Amino acid sequence: MRLPVYLYGHPVLRKTCSDINPGREGIKELVSDMFATMYASEGVGLAGPQVGLAERIVVIDADPFKDSFPECEGRKFTLINPEVEILDGDTVTRSEGCLSLPGLSENVPRVEHIRLRWVDEDFQPHEEEISGFLARIVQHECDHLEGKLYIDHISMIRRQLIKGKLNSILTGRTRCDYPAKYAPRKK
Repeated sequence: MRLPVYLYGHPVLRKTCSDINPGREGIKELVSDMFATMYASEGVGLAGPQVGLAERIVVIDADPFKDSFPECEGRKFTLINPEVEILDGDTVTRSEGCLSLPGLSENVPRVEHIRLRWVDEDFQPHEEEISGFLARIVQHECDHLEGKLYIDHISMIRRQLIKGKLNSILTGRTRCDYPAKYAPRKK
């Protein structure tokens, strides 16, 4: 089932997410719904807050980037309760977009090498060192679990320059090609 994507300004996008316990009901269905939503929205990653859940879950399928970034080939996985450890202080700046910020993209600096620990949908533990563009995707999605958006990593000047576009999302004037949940209107 396709779920609505929660857009910029919705309070759930700024919450720090809670861990998911092995006894959580409906985890397999949630994972399936999140992948269906991500694919229908033409994304490569989707985090719990983006579907209205303040829970530590991420789905990623980086394969569409395999031609430009070989490390992305065949990389489809579910991250539950992920932990990211920065391994390399060098940063690379690349353009990022987000389903929760339709119509926007900005250059974001991120490290190129991380260690990732997580459990999968069967609650089996995993640990892996990840580099390159795949590390960027993982960091972007895991930021959502901490209540952060990629625009939090850009300069204040850039944020001022895109303020009008952000306000268009907040007021519902920006439309997207997928089901979306706009921020509640302030009274």
